[in-house]
Amino acid sequence: MKKNRHTTDQIIEKLRQADVALGKGQKVPEVCKSLEITEQTYYRWHQKYGGMAPAMAKELKALQQENARLKKLVANQALDMELLKEAAKGNW
Repeated sequence: MKKNRHTTDQIIEKLRQADVALGKGQKVPEVCKSLEITEQTYYRWHQKYGGMAPAMAKELKALQQENARLKKLVANQALDMELLKEAAKGNW
């Protein structure tokens, strides 16, 4: 079985299609089959991207990347501080 990677734009488009189909009275398993995704994937996408516009999804991804960068900076700074404490302890 081939594993697909969907972009956030594709995910949001599929969720919109699912909302339309569900509004017409189809059940979730039928909608997932027509979109060629599993129910688990649908619910995970719906939880993460439900009701989100493509611009909001891009902003979310940018914020996540910025957050990861800042966490790395804080970790490096804490490590540097710890090394300086160790170095200062040995001089006295």
